[in-house]
Order: sequence, then C-alpha cells, then structure tokens
Amino acid sequence: MDVNQLKCFISVAQTLNFSEAARRNFVSQSTVSRYISELEKEFGVQLFTRSHRDVMITNEGKTLLPYAIDIVTTLEKARHVITQMQNGGTGKLTVGCDATSMDFPAKCLADFTAHYPNVAIDFKHINNADRSQAITGGEYDFCFMPRDMVPDHSGIETLVTHTEPLAVLAPNSGIWKRKKTVRFSELANQKLVLLSESTAPILYMEIMDLLRTFHISPAIESAYDDMMSVYTAVLSEIGVSVVPQSLSALGAGDRVVSLPIENADTGVTYVMAWAKAISNPVAGLFIETVSKYAAGDDGGYGL
Repeated sequence: MDVNQLKCFISVAQTLNFSEAARRNFVSQSTVSRYISELEKEFGVQLFTRSHRDVMITNEGKTLLPYAIDIVTTLEKARHVITQMQNGGTGKLTVGCDATSMDFPAKCLADFTAHYPNVAIDFKHINNADRSQAITGGEYDFCFMPRDMVPDHSGIETLVTHTEPLAVLAPNSGIWKRKKTVRFSELANQKLVLLSESTAPILYMEIMDLLRTFHISPAIESAYDDMMSVYTAVLSEIGVSVVPQSLSALGAGDRVVSLPIENADTGVTYVMAWAKAISNPVAGLFIETVSKYAAGDDGGYGL
C-alpha cells in the first residue's frame, strides 16, 4: 500500500467516477483501476461494485474511507512541516514573558529571527490570569517566567533557561556614586521601590526573604506594576530597587547605576514553558534555539 493508492481510492469514493479520479490525480484511468484492485487484494474485500454505467462504494469501502483520509492528511502535514524547516521556516510564534523576563528571551528571539526571518513573532506580556490555561489553551506558544510560577500541570513541558542574580538599581548620586558593588545590609536605611507582589510574586518573595535574613525591616516606599515606573522612581531618587541583574543593567546609565550584591546568595531560576501537545510546526525550531543558549553554547548567558 502507498499513498498514491489511497489518494486514488479517496477520489473514486468521493466522485464515484474512475475517469474523474484519474483526472484529479494526474494518472491514467487504468492506473486508478490497478490501484483499487491492489487495495482490494491487500484488504481481501471489494471496495467498489462496478457496472458499465455505475460505480457504488461498498460498506467495506465506506469503512476504509475516513482512515484513508486521515493517513493522507497526516502525511501531507508532515511534508508541509519538513518543507517549512528546509526553507527556513514560515509561520507565527506567540511568545509570552512575565514582567521580569526580558533580556534572555530577547537574546533568543534575536537569534531566531535572524535564522528564520519568515516566522512572525507576536510578543506579549503574561498577565495574572490562569497561566495553566494560557499555556495549554493555546494563548501562548511559549512562556518565559520564574520556575516557581509554572503551574503544576501534566500537560506543560519546561526548559530551565538560566538562574539570574539580583542587583540593586540606585541613583548615581550620594552614597551610591562611584560604587561598584553593594552589601545587602546597606539597604537597611533606604527606601525601596519594588515591582509589586501581584506583578512579580517570586521576585517579591525573594526580596522579602533577604530582608528577613539580614534583619532589615522593609521600608517600602512604593510597589509598582511595571518596570518603567520602577526605573522612573529610582531616576527621581524616590528610592532604590532590587531587581534581576539584567533588568538593572537595562535601566543603568549616567544617572542610574546597577550594583551587584556581594554578600548575599541571590537568584531567581527561569524557565521556558510550553504545552506538551503543541502543534505549531515551527515550535521545534524555537526550542532548538533556546536550548542552545540555555546550554551555554555561546559561552554562557552573560549577566
């Protein structure tokens, strides 16, 4: 049995006409007859009854038809996916990131779009809705987030991407001017401006744990729902912040400094999550790209 036999069988079943089936499949009518005879011999049943005037499909033929359609459709899908991969990929990916996941996904997406420019990228912020449904329900193809934020769901696959240390984001003035690092205890008398617990719960919990470890009563001036507000508050010298080091580096400049924390074991582990049943034909290409950076093939994720 081969796919050409099944295609001709499907055409005959749909048209009940051997000549039309031959035309649709670009073969001779005798070839169609031979294919049907070979299938009938293989299954040991008659698939059609034929007279000089009419063609009728048998019950056995009706039973075979949906299976034949499934087989041909599956093979066509496989051929389409392989062709996409060979041609550099075409299609669309929807990528979600939580408020603290920016630099690593951006690095992976830059590499991916350079290699597969025909794949459109829809980049979204992950809100506080049901993350399990967002991942498995198809709202996102891939989500970047702290590992501890991944829902406990058997239908979700994850790849650990990196563990990122925390850093202090401070105005480039006063005691912070010309500093290269900071000890966490130096935050004891500082006003803090943080990402809110609802926006970044894992980061917020990590900071609270550090404050308790160093016996610091948190003087939280404000908690914001977005990084732009945090940057603006630090720039305005309302307070200092503690954020993943890549985020602090993005906000650093002449008026704001990013300072590694030297005496605290800090870090948030991040993952990329996706549905195990993902059907996007270019998903494998993106997983391959992210795996390269997660494995450190480029010399490690520079923070």
